[in-house]
Amino acid sequence: MTAASLEVTGLSAGYGPTRILEDISFSVPSGGRLAVLGRNGMGKTTLLATLAGQTRRYNGSIRLDDTAIETLDSSARALKGLGYVPQARCIFASLTVEENLFVGLKGRPQSALEEAYDMFPRLKERRKNLGSQLSGGEQQMLSTARSILGKPSVLLLDEPLEGLAPVICEELMAALTRLASSGEMTILLVEQRIQSALDFAEHVLILERGRIAWQGTSAELKQQGDTIETLLGVSGLVH
Repeated sequence: MTAASLEVTGLSAGYGPTRILEDISFSVPSGGRLAVLGRNGMGKTTLLATLAGQTRRYNGSIRLDDTAIETLDSSARALKGLGYVPQARCIFASLTVEENLFVGLKGRPQSALEEAYDMFPRLKERRKNLGSQLSGGEQQMLSTARSILGKPSVLLLDEPLEGLAPVICEELMAALTRLASSGEMTILLVEQRIQSALDFAEHVLILERGRIAWQGTSAELKQQGDTIETLLGVSGLVH
């Protein structure tokens, strides 16, 4: 499956009667890289969960290429090419690393496991260990690698760097950049490590209280220290 464009228009969503997101509109071209930033509790995770079909949608449309997916359930969206790596490390604790990765192959040959091992050599070393025996960082690697193995056309990543050592963060972001640059995958990244997110993404949107407070290119945001400090609460971190 090749990368797909993503277009979101007038999206409002939440949980039960509680609205979290209001009138969210943005687009990501095929093979594009978008970072979704914001302080804690501003709706970033809810946005990814909504795109994946795991919240209540009140209004708005979601399109993968020319296909409307907003009325589809989560499994149907996955079949259309939407991959989702939630912040909670969703692995099978009672299965080995290799068995977890098998689940992500989605019909691809077993030899494709080497793609995951090339990206995360540590997983190859631990391939016979149970998921429950992995460190938090290793579980994050496994969750991310399993989703990438399925070759989604659009990949949603919710704080994939959490718990990873700096050198592993660099390796993961480099691998994700290669995937997007090759045209294999469109990637939306929610990440608290702002420098890493801006170095990775071409475009950025910042959420504040469930609405888009700023939208533009990473290069533009890097030049707007006041915006970064006001909306993200950090200063002096971006060069």
